[in-house]
Amino acid sequence: MLAVTILGNNSALPAYDRHPTSQVVTLDDSIFLVDCGEGTQQQLAKYRIRWSRINYIFISHLHGDHYFGLPGFLHSMGLLHREHDLHLFAPAPLKQILDLQLEAASNLLPYTLHFYPLEKEGVIIQNDKFKVTCFATKHRIPCWGFRFDQVRAPRRVNPEKAIEYGVPAAFYDRLKWGEDYTNKNGDLIKNEWVTNPGAKPLSYAYSADTIFDESLIEKVQGVDLLYHETTYLKDLEKRAALRFHSTTTQAACIAKNANVGRLLIGHFSSKYDKLDLFEQEACEVFPNTSLALEGVTFRAIPR
Repeated sequence: MLAVTILGNNSALPAYDRHPTSQVVTLDDSIFLVDCGEGTQQQLAKYRIRWSRINYIFISHLHGDHYFGLPGFLHSMGLLHREHDLHLFAPAPLKQILDLQLEAASNLLPYTLHFYPLEKEGVIIQNDKFKVTCFATKHRIPCWGFRFDQVRAPRRVNPEKAIEYGVPAAFYDRLKWGEDYTNKNGDLIKNEWVTNPGAKPLSYAYSADTIFDESLIEKVQGVDLLYHETTYLKDLEKRAALRFHSTTTQAACIAKNANVGRLLIGHFSSKYDKLDLFEQEACEVFPNTSLALEGVTFRAIPR
């Protein structure tokens, strides 16, 4: 399963009950936090997302609406007695910013924070379940997008067969990842006897802040779900270019040419109080487009 829960969808300023950028990516049994604008803590609590399950954080760039919520979030996890490691991927200068804030407050985190500077495109995490890749986007300062790919989808447990072979329900999660089961008598129950093949592996790309850039097409090619910023409606294309942002039709053009399954649009300018036209304009180019509304979880669908 791969899904994205939107915590914040506005650009620059909180406005009209919209919050700065942040979202949670759920990939099977792993949870990732992507960007951490102001208010992220409150949004996580509001939508009942367990902080303790977040082990990876990705920060796209160092404009405040994408990371000003992070220092408080790291501190709050310490107040909640987090002990297990946390992995942070972000532009290199963020390390100095966080160190200074922790030092000024004489604050020692009770958990280990691993910092990984984003310096070049490529794979930044890979294991037997998922792969995360970073890629550069074109913004006013160094900025990164992230692509999440299932390495393999979990297998589907056949409950009737599992019961027939005496496999306890507590072992089902391990069956999903291909493990065989050995019973108390030492008999080996092969995984393929009690499971069926999983669906096609799923993928999601978060393109972060960017001017209209056709080189993104290759980087997000064929993903099942794509998030692309749409700060402005199409009539403000010149303003978007001057500020290194994109419009509705430009985001939809990327989605169409990259042959993605579904497009999510967000990072809306605070000059707009209503968002209906954003979806309407994007759908004219790429019909399977949805507004990245806060509190909504979007699931990637196999194609």
